[in-house]
Amino acid sequence: MATNWGSLLQDKQQLEELARQAVDRALAEGVLLRTSQEPTSSEVVSYAPFTLFPSLVPSALLEQAYAVQMDFNLLVDAVSQNAAFLEQTLSSTIKQDDFTARLFDIHKQVLKEGIAQTVFLGLNRSDYMFQRSADGSPALKQIEINTISASFGGLASRTPAVHRHVLSVLSKTKEAGKILSNNPSKGLALGIAKAWELYGSPNALVLLIAQEKERNIFDQRAIENELLASIHSLWLLPIFPRNIHVIRRTFEDISEKGSLDQDRRLFVDGQEIAVVYFRDGYMPRQYSLQNWEARLLLERSHAAKCPDIATQLAGTKKVQQELSRPGMLEMLLPGQPEAVARLRATFAGLYSLDVGEEGDQAIAEALAAPSRFVLKPQREGGGNNLYGEEMVQALKQLKDSEERASYILMEKIEPEPFENCLLRPGSPARVVQCISELGIFGVYVRQEKTLVMNKHVGHLLRTKAIEHADGGVAAGVAVLDNPYPV
Repeated sequence: MATNWGSLLQDKQQLEELARQAVDRALAEGVLLRTSQEPTSSEVVSYAPFTLFPSLVPSALLEQAYAVQMDFNLLVDAVSQNAAFLEQTLSSTIKQDDFTARLFDIHKQVLKEGIAQTVFLGLNRSDYMFQRSADGSPALKQIEINTISASFGGLASRTPAVHRHVLSVLSKTKEAGKILSNNPSKGLALGIAKAWELYGSPNALVLLIAQEKERNIFDQRAIENELLASIHSLWLLPIFPRNIHVIRRTFEDISEKGSLDQDRRLFVDGQEIAVVYFRDGYMPRQYSLQNWEARLLLERSHAAKCPDIATQLAGTKKVQQELSRPGMLEMLLPGQPEAVARLRATFAGLYSLDVGEEGDQAIAEALAAPSRFVLKPQREGGGNNLYGEEMVQALKQLKDSEERASYILMEKIEPEPFENCLLRPGSPARVVQCISELGIFGVYVRQEKTLVMNKHVGHLLRTKAIEHADGGVAAGVAVLDNPYPV
């Protein structure tokens, strides 16, 4: 896709002045991160990295991504309720991947004891790139779906004002008007509030499981602030006329101060918890033995978990690969051919590496044409995927090992690069060739077997220089952006 900021990107002096104004506006709007030097303190903060200009996104693909999000919500929820599908799909992975196996063990323990939770909350983000077709037209292809700690909804709510400001400074008021309004933090809070309301205890709290060193705290605070303000806004009329309070605790805190009563209601510091919102717990290094015990305690409770353990497992790469098999979507979403068609249209090629003929063939194809594939482990958080020569070396090592079942192979998506200017703290403004990744936030709430909410609530655009194969904003590679619909 060509960019219509071309001439503006050539004027170095103008770019530097624009960058200064953009950074000041980002700070004023609260597009903030804690610093890497002081990740536990908000005494000194900096702006989150972002693009100087919004990036062009085809309107049709943006609309397609929004249209399919409620289908993805339904699909994730269906997978989470299908214990047989999860067990069969993950059977080879859990033999080789200790982290997925530990999650699955908790899932089995909860099923054996009986699920105490009656309200289920999903705050998902489905991520896409724009595949360059043979005829040059772009197509929407899914990278992954995030079912735990889907981040940057708060900061994405604050970036439109920054790009409107930049375009207004350039007297491009018509273009500034095309920047879409976007407030995922409000929509994500709406889902938490609905789950809290259905839990049915007016004095219960929302528990946010946080990391001790959390640079991205302002993203999380945006959602907390929406919940506190909920009583004053028209978007929610809770059955109880009060604000919804959030407490932030680590897994270690839960281990020391969390407990269940005889009805498996969850208490932390003596306060009842209605909803547990995980912003931690998606990577192996985030768990000690004590933290695994805390996670089990939370899962056994009556509180609504976001996500519950089955929904976290539904977001694994292995499940994503299995869903692409013929007939799987029809089995999980019976009688919904339109939803199935919308979902399948976004799938890129996904291949199992399980031991056997199918896995052997996938490895052979990847070794023959490494530029066409990406090797993905069962990990979240960015920066885990392998490309090119790194992938080739890994596949050669894994080829004759059962450990290969802990990975999947995916068709590499090749978007059309474009120019933009990236702004990062401590670095000069630089114009580079970029690619973007579009995320759509989805929210659903289910009570027992009844779906009471299913929405798309906003978007996130992240852009990075083409020399970086993998990694998002939290990994220090991508920067925040806004779609400019064309």
